[in-house]
Parts: sequence; C-alpha cells; structure tokens
Amino acid sequence: MSKKIKGIISINSLGSGYVSVDELEEDVKIESSLLNTALHNDKVEIILLPQKKKERRQGEVVNIIKRAKKRFVGTIERKKGKSFAFLVPDDPKMYVDIFIPKSDAKGGVKALVEITKWEDNKKNPEGKIIDIIGEKGDNDTELHSIVLEKGLSVDFPRKVEEDAKKAKKKIVNYQKRKDFRGIPTFTIDPEDAKDFDDALSLKKIDKDIYEVGVHIADVSYYISEGSILDKEARKRAFSIYLVDRTIPMLPEVLSNDICSLKPKEDRAAFSAVFRMKKNGEVLNSWFGETVIRSQKRFNYKEAQLVLDSKKGEFIEELLVLEEMAKKRKKKRTEKGALLIEDDELYFKLDHDGRPVSVYRKEHLFTHNLIEEFMVLANEKVSEKFNTLYRIHENPDKKIIDDLLSFLSNFGLNINMKEKEISSSELNELMRRIKGRDEEYLVKKTVLKSMAKAAYSTKNKKHFGLALKNYMHFTSPIRRYADLSMHRIVKKKIKGEKINTSGYEKIAQEISLTELDVLDAERASISYKQVEYMLERVGDVFDAIVSGVNNAGVFIQEIETKAEGLVSVRDMDDDYYILDEENYALIGTRKRKRYALGNKVKVKLVGGSIELRQLDFVFLD
Repeated sequence: MSKKIKGIISINSLGSGYVSVDELEEDVKIESSLLNTALHNDKVEIILLPQKKKERRQGEVVNIIKRAKKRFVGTIERKKGKSFAFLVPDDPKMYVDIFIPKSDAKGGVKALVEITKWEDNKKNPEGKIIDIIGEKGDNDTELHSIVLEKGLSVDFPRKVEEDAKKAKKKIVNYQKRKDFRGIPTFTIDPEDAKDFDDALSLKKIDKDIYEVGVHIADVSYYISEGSILDKEARKRAFSIYLVDRTIPMLPEVLSNDICSLKPKEDRAAFSAVFRMKKNGEVLNSWFGETVIRSQKRFNYKEAQLVLDSKKGEFIEELLVLEEMAKKRKKKRTEKGALLIEDDELYFKLDHDGRPVSVYRKEHLFTHNLIEEFMVLANEKVSEKFNTLYRIHENPDKKIIDDLLSFLSNFGLNINMKEKEISSSELNELMRRIKGRDEEYLVKKTVLKSMAKAAYSTKNKKHFGLALKNYMHFTSPIRRYADLSMHRIVKKKIKGEKINTSGYEKIAQEISLTELDVLDAERASISYKQVEYMLERVGDVFDAIVSGVNNAGVFIQEIETKAEGLVSVRDMDDDYYILDEENYALIGTRKRKRYALGNKVKVKLVGGSIELRQLDFVFLD
C-alpha cells in the first residue's frame, strides 16, 4: 500500500491539482478526476501513483484533512420552472458549480453560497445561499463580491455597531494624561482621508534640540479587550482600501469620529515623544497616554506647497521636520533600507463608479516626511517593548536567481557582491530604471520577489527597512496589530505580565488575513483596469512584453499598466515555439522573436470583465 503524504493542494484554472512534497523535487500532479472533492488550498492526504517513464509524478487525494474555504461568490443560474439553482463561482480555481437544492433567487444575481455537503466527486457540491449581493455588473455588487470572495467582511453586525456607539460615549479623564494641547500640532494625510490616526507636534527646547511628538489615536482606550467590538476588529484585522471606497476595520462612529484626530477637537492619544537634534539624532524617548488638539489638517499637497513656497501655516515646524526627515532617510538608506516608491494606480470615476481615467499620484517629499516619523515611532516602540514584531525576512535565493534572469532580459544585470542580494544593490537597480517604460513592471516583479512581511513574537529583523527591531504602532484605526501593540505597551508601562503565546496566535491570524486583504485590493484595481480598457476595444496601444508561455505573449500596456494576452492562436503569420530559457516565443520560419521586455504595438480586440482578462493582437 502506498504511503500517505500530507500537504496543501494548489489547483489551477484548468482543474488540475499540485501538492508539494519535501522529498521530491517537483510537485505531485493530481488529475481533476483524482481530486476527490479537494479544493484550492485544502489540507489533504494523497497517495503516489506508479510513475511512468519520463512523466511527472502523479498522485490521488484520499482524504480532505481541512477545508481552506467553504464559501464562494458567483452568479446564480437557474432553469425556468425548476426549484433548484446553481452557483457559477467567480473563482477560476473553483472548478465545479455548486448545486442549490431549493432557491427563490433569480438568475443573473451575484450571491455568496456556502457548501453544506460534498461527498461524491462525480456529483456537484450542495450549498445554501448566505447572501444575495446584487445584480451582476453593478459596481457595488462587483466590488463587494471581490471582498466576500476572499472571506472578508463588508457590513458590521448590528451588535457591533451598538457596541461602537456605547464605546464612543466613554468619558476621557484628560487630567490623567500628559497635555500637548498648547503645542503646535497637525496632521498630514491624503486628500480623501476620512480618518486621521497620526499627528505630529514640534516644540523647540534649545538652539538645536526639539521635542517631536508622534501622536497616535488611542483606540485601545475605547475598545475593551475581548469585547464584541474587539472580536470583530480582530476578525477583520485591517481596513480594506478598494478603488472607490474604504471598508473600515472599525465602525465609522469610532474610525471617522471619536478616535480620529480631527482638527480643533480634543482627542485622546497614545504618543511616542522624542527629544531630537535637528540632524535627526534621537536623544531620549517617552511613551504614554496624552491629550492633543490638532490645529491644522494638511493634505500632502498642501504641506508640500508650504515647504516649496517657504510660507504658510506651520512653516517653521515643517521646515525643521523636513530637515530631520531628510537626515533620517539618508541614514536609513546608508544602512541598507530598500527604497521602492509607491507606484499604485488611481482611477477617476464617474457618478456610476465607472473609470474615466487612470493615473499615478505624484510622490511628494511630505509622504517621506510622514513615513520617516512613523518608522521612527514604530522602531523605538519595538526596541523598548519587544513583544510583537513586524518581520521581513531576506529574499529566497532561488526566487532571486529567477529575478536576476528576468532582469537580464531588460539589460539590467546585478553583479552581487555577496551570496545574498543586498537592498543597496536593489536601490541601484531602482535608480537605473527610473523613467523607463518598463519601470512599473520591473518594480512590480522585484516586489513580488521579496519575502512577504508578517507579524510574529519572534524577532527576525526587517530586510526592507534594514532595522533590527520594528513593529506597527502608528495606525490602530486601520490595523489590529497596532491596536494590539498599544495594549502591550500600556501593560508593560504598568508592569503587567504579557501572554506571549496569545499574541503569537494573533500574529498568525492577522498575517494570513493580510494576504487576503492585499489580494482583494489588487483585484479591485484589476477589475477597474479591465472595465476601463473594455470601453476602448479597437484602440491601438504601446506595450511591453511581460511574459511568455505556450498560450501566447503576455503584455502590459504602458499608460494604464493593464495586462493582457496575445494568444498564440492569433499569431497566424508563423508557427511559434517557446524558448523557456530566454523567455521568448520564436517563429520557426521567419525567426520573428517576442521576448520579455520587448516594446510592441498592440490592438485591443476583446476581453472578459468577469475573468478580468484582456485580449490583444500584435500590429507589428
């Protein structure tokens, strides 16, 4: 009898499964007929089948140990006069429709369905409708579908909203808090921000010495540990930032109101206060509960205008903070901090939520200014109250080897001085590609090559920031990790003992949730990219080859960064074969070559918004 092997199964859009086995170099392939109800990311037991010569090792699923997911979003389909219906899942890795024995839901609507029974691989799984999301194609419906598909929440339960309203009424005794209300204090946030969870204050102490306050909303004062509200925040773990909306971690009566550091209003804060020299050197630190009153709400552009024009509100304070931030950024860079600026796409939407333009926001130094003081607070809190960490391990060597091979196609060679790639070598790469058409693609690939940042009670340093100690402390309105860290610091200041194992469980939970949140945010961007492009079918675009395989050539459009496929079936001027080693498709007769990094001209001929796919043909 074959030995049973446990593992996590990955399933592709064709319905084939793959299980990684430690003692084998290649993953074990599981044909769709041998999945035996296994779904993507399930923990399974498999047996290995007899191996055929020169063929990949194959196996069969014999037991489902743990389901990764039971709820799926999709479109209801039904036949007239029938009491049953089917859910056609949105997830391309869900390879079978879900049978709903009894349903009044009309066809064409999006729904969230839970699998209730699936024992026979030859039959469809049975399920029940948990929620009717809305009409297919509607903007709200589609974006909510993206969130629900990832197992994330949209609306708050009634009891949570009630708990939040009660929490808002909690009285703060400002007499017991260090008072910063008389010190110049302001916030700097995006133009469309609705919650303000950090503020800066500056007070001159001596000729070259200043007191810098990094004031963070004291969310932990309003949310009792273990309460209904706290459990909901822990389950959500993050606010979710979609293209056209924010789905907050906390109800708005807290996130946008009493916890938000609004201008001209007294607010409870939890602060990291630093005595600093103008060159950015920290002389000493203080952490504790405070009361603040922000005098001004800047957006990034407004604060930058003050710095550039050398006039306006808080000009003296901003100039000092700017100098400190520049010095601290320079020192962090010299230590090896990775400098990859945010290149996130933004969309201008009409009143129906449809994209009318795509753009990238200008990166201003005021973004760096805020980042430097948030990094400083996060580092110093972690250094002093070392319990929970934000870790970022060194990149995996095999993945970096693949990255180096990828970069060589753009003429971007890195001569590594050590066995492992350094952040300074990556920073030099960023400098070399700045302004080039392929900059966005290369940045995206470099970031994908990095290890995923996570939370842990075990400190493993932070590669990207080049810091030995780091933790998220500065955004408790939108991240549960920061709220947890506030509680840890308060307990440690009072001399209370910390349950490390309890926080390790939190760290593991929110690290996994973070991956789903990031997937949902990226999916909303991809959805809007495709929606925008499908209004332009027939148009001609400049693009870059971003990948090749047997299916054809993947391209990235230069302006919108939308990605699509030129199918090999539409490349009818020749018969093309794949050169895997050189990331290219090559014509056998004319020797025409489509390789990674090539600039090409393409025509958009179609696509699918449901699958978030675009179809192109070459014009050259």
